[in-house]
Amino acid sequence: MMSTSKPSDGWLILLYALPSKKTALRVALWRKLKKIGALSLKTSAHVLPDLPVHFERFQWLAQQARDGGGEATLVRAARIEGMSDEDLIQLFHEARRIDFLALAQAVNSLTGLHRRKRGAGFAESLDKLRRQFEEISAIDHFSCPAAHDVETLLRNAASLHEPAARRGPPTLHRKEFQRRVWLTRPRPEIDRVGSAWLIRKFIDPQARFVFSPRSTGHRNAIPFDMLDVEFTHHGDDCTFETLLKRFAITDPLALRLGEMIHDADLADARFQRAECIGLDLLCKGWARLNWSDAEILKAGLHAFDALYASLG
Repeated sequence: MMSTSKPSDGWLILLYALPSKKTALRVALWRKLKKIGALSLKTSAHVLPDLPVHFERFQWLAQQARDGGGEATLVRAARIEGMSDEDLIQLFHEARRIDFLALAQAVNSLTGLHRRKRGAGFAESLDKLRRQFEEISAIDHFSCPAAHDVETLLRNAASLHEPAARRGPPTLHRKEFQRRVWLTRPRPEIDRVGSAWLIRKFIDPQARFVFSPRSTGHRNAIPFDMLDVEFTHHGDDCTFETLLKRFAITDPLALRLGEMIHDADLADARFQRAECIGLDLLCKGWARLNWSDAEILKAGLHAFDALYASLG
């Protein structure tokens, strides 16, 4: 899965043709192409961003087509005639959006069945849905925005009927979190940008931020706003609120920002604050303009500086 919205090395195009009688092979190839998240432009033309792992996969599939009596050609291209990079990326987004929406419906159905009482089989069903989320995420080559919504639903489902803790988790000392690398998911939106701002402003002024769909490869980084990490959504709190509580940040303006980010991110109108909804739309818009993750974060940090100043 790529961490940027635009391929730095262009595209891979697999073209193949099979004998008309090779129906089973045609179906098998189609299933394998779907499994790796290849984009179908025509019946036998498939596209992936040019990465070594994708090149190997296309080579293997091309050889299968040739072994079955067909023809196959693997092409590298800086651009595809008649389609901009942005057009192709939107097609990748749409393909994954369909997958994520179907998964969201399944999560909502599971939650609805067990809303009043957490029945038998709930944990097993939820684990299955989480594995499906990981499988889709693995082929979400350009970080489809719909992934965030499903991740939030999965978090909420996991906390269903959990007894409230009598005492919250221990307060963390900021001096132990200095000059660290902080990791979050690509295409940052309101909660991730706001949390990064809070980290820089109140926790780790020299913090550096990296973006990846998972923490592997960043062993020493501190993950936030990701699935199954310490600094993320807990109960009814968004990540920004979790950080406020864990680091005992009591600055009144930061607390007000937490309410704004909560309402924009979770859309539950809990605090009746709409100030950050526009900023969230800006983050989404910057992503659609194919700004890099670092560019979105930089602009978002400036926006939060201005918003914080306006509240004082």
